[in-house]
Amino acid sequence: MAQSPSGHGHTENLGIGKAIAVLTSGGDAQGMNAAVRAVVRVGIYTGAKVYFVHEGYQGLVDGGDNIKEATWESVSMMLQLGGTVIGSARCQDFRTREGRLKAALNLVKRGITNLCVIGGDGSLTGADTFRAEWSSLLDELVKGGGITAEEAKKSSYLNIVGMVGSIDNDFCGTDMTIGTDSALHRIMEIVDAITTTAQSHQRTFVLEVMGRHCGYLALITALACGADWVFIPESPPEDDWEDHLCRRLTETRLGGSRLNIIIVAEGAIDKHGKAITADDIKTLVVKRLEYDTRVTILGHVQRGGTPSAFDRILGSRMGVEAVMALLEGTPDTPACVVSLSGNQAVRLPLMECVQVTKDVTTAMNEGRFEDALKLRGRSFLNNWNVYKLLAHIRPPSTKSGYTLAVLNVGAPAAGMNAAVRSTVRIGLIHGHRMLAVHDGFEGLAEGKVGTWGTMDASPARTLPKKYFEEISINISNFGIHGLVIIGGFEAFTGSLELMEGRAKFEELCIPLCVIPATVSNNVPGSDFSIGADTALNTITTTCDRIKQSAAGTKRRVFIIETMGGFCGYLATMAGLAGGADAVYIYEERFNIHDLQVNVEHLTEKMKTTVKRGLVLRNERCNENYTTDFIYNLYSEEGKGIFDCRKNVLGHMQQGGTPTPFDRNFGTKMGAKAVAWITGKIKECTRSHTSMQNLVFQPLTELKEQTDFEHRIPKEQWWLKLRPILKILAKYNIELDTTEKAHLEHVTRKGIALESNI
Repeated sequence: MAQSPSGHGHTENLGIGKAIAVLTSGGDAQGMNAAVRAVVRVGIYTGAKVYFVHEGYQGLVDGGDNIKEATWESVSMMLQLGGTVIGSARCQDFRTREGRLKAALNLVKRGITNLCVIGGDGSLTGADTFRAEWSSLLDELVKGGGITAEEAKKSSYLNIVGMVGSIDNDFCGTDMTIGTDSALHRIMEIVDAITTTAQSHQRTFVLEVMGRHCGYLALITALACGADWVFIPESPPEDDWEDHLCRRLTETRLGGSRLNIIIVAEGAIDKHGKAITADDIKTLVVKRLEYDTRVTILGHVQRGGTPSAFDRILGSRMGVEAVMALLEGTPDTPACVVSLSGNQAVRLPLMECVQVTKDVTTAMNEGRFEDALKLRGRSFLNNWNVYKLLAHIRPPSTKSGYTLAVLNVGAPAAGMNAAVRSTVRIGLIHGHRMLAVHDGFEGLAEGKVGTWGTMDASPARTLPKKYFEEISINISNFGIHGLVIIGGFEAFTGSLELMEGRAKFEELCIPLCVIPATVSNNVPGSDFSIGADTALNTITTTCDRIKQSAAGTKRRVFIIETMGGFCGYLATMAGLAGGADAVYIYEERFNIHDLQVNVEHLTEKMKTTVKRGLVLRNERCNENYTTDFIYNLYSEEGKGIFDCRKNVLGHMQQGGTPTPFDRNFGTKMGAKAVAWITGKIKECTRSHTSMQNLVFQPLTELKEQTDFEHRIPKEQWWLKLRPILKILAKYNIELDTTEKAHLEHVTRKGIALESNI
């Protein structure tokens, strides 16, 4: 992990003479600890003093030992812990003027003028009220003799920055709230377990998940597990929903299914505002259909457990941005909330976000459910529409006359099946004939093409160039009008080869769409690939266990090799999620001097109370500095200070149960692929255009953006996160803030933030 050249922000001096307090409030959420850790370490890195506020706003009001200065070591080993280490509490005192007066006194006496609040909309609204009253609170404290005029002058204004920690993902203005992805992990683990017992006994299961005012968890769970029905508060069912539900369950059983899964959000209602409970649904199914039906209410298990890799990285990124927002704030800067928009951290006016969030509840209370769905954002609406298509739309009796073929190319990746399922079902809903191609491009050349149920689309790595003639013949013989190609870099290069073959073979002039699916996340033109999130979580969980194995032993450093080819995505993101001390990747060249710096850095670390070190190495980062070389180097240099252990994770990274992210991502990509291809085919049919004139232009444009020798894009968004990783590991480098997250407005963003999940 080489030291980065200095940027232009001089962030290492930004906090000198300033103090920051961080608190967690409201319901706990997995990933809060990652956010607290980032605030503390980045605050200290900038030269600021950082304070923990224990027990949320109650600790702020009570003061004393509830407000303690944090150190670098005090946030060690927090990343993998769920909940919030510094505690949270509901606080009635802070709702009163008297309580806020006590809180202000406690902050002024410690010179704290920057407050970072991690919580839900209620917690953030309280922070904004506190800031608005700050001047009058100081005046009252001076008059009462609580503080001096000099102290009031030094603390003349209070900066507030919020991060949203909520498993419900119910805060408008951010793609994802801290804790949502981890809650989905807990839910899907239980759904998968229930599915096996339901199949064994031909049962119907009704699962209630959290979401009093927001149906996000219920909706994504339903998408990810293929539930027969989902009830969410934003879109109540029609008045005759009982008949529709029973018909749907009956059709599923007649279709050969041995189970039914119904997901219900705890806040589900009908169009008249009456609650729809899990017990109501069970009673209906038993009475009407006489199915063996069980209810499972998940409750607080959804809040518990280890945070997912996504939530650790999200909390860390938000924490870094929160510190920057606080230290760059002025008296005129409104209180802001740090949000996620795609892959970017953005700052939004806190109260604008709170107002839109309240508008959703108002719309539901007034029966304006279409408005409520729109206010939730484009991503929520898209998820809802895809679910309705997959679960409730029947294939038309009249066929479209078009045939689409689906093939998998390259190595397997968790989530491919979700993409295949969605592609086939959406294709059938469009009236298409859907074909499966066995063994990838080679299977297409050999005619291994069949209908679903008789074949599966198993993957193969062979590229199509030498099979152009055979592939063309089979495209013609099977009447294929479009190809959906699911896979990694081979899918990308193979598709480019097919396009090159169009000059000689007219049959190849059909629309084709690549759905990226590879653990390496190295497909050009896509920020994420199906399977990468599952692999990342596998690595992160393994690193947790490896580090835990050293508990109670002497000082120890672990050297872990990850997959990814030449792409360092998995190593870098796992390093962020696991709190690595160094991460070696191909994209960021390193030499023996850098290795020496890292060894010396770990040697200094071991002199503190922290006894464990973690070093990640991407499998092809350097042909000479191998995993064995780095292990031997660290072992030799660490003699007498620490010992080393080595782990090569290998193909376990390609296996495992797909994460909710990969299931949902695969489902949505399949739906989008079919919609795109269908549109292209219809365009040609309406305009009588020859298929030979069709060019999938974006794919050809990507050739210039690709390093074909090393099978990676020339530009990769996640490389910008590398400095954060190093700062959190206590390297004295410059965090380049030339690309600042400027304050935006929710109305300008239209609340239509596309979610990563």
